[in-house]
Amino acid sequence: MWFEIWQFIIILILVILASAITTFFVTRKLFKKHLKENPPISEETIRIMMAQMGRTPSEKQVRAVMRSMNESNGIEDNKKDKKNKK
Repeated sequence: MWFEIWQFIIILILVILASAITTFFVTRKLFKKHLKENPPISEETIRIMMAQMGRTPSEKQVRAVMRSMNESNGIEDNKKDKKNKK
């Protein structure tokens, strides 16, 4: 059973489109997982930034900044996630 050339082109386009969509969603899921496990800003980074601004932050201030950043990004506290896994 041989395909006409236009049938082959349509099938080829559909396969390419399906693989592009699948690749997009898989890559997005892996990227989100990586960012959740390895956040780009840590408490140490916040301490360094505040020190560069001439401030000596207390632990309460550092945790408040981390909490507000996590809330704005929709990320739950990593300690809660680790406790739930045990």
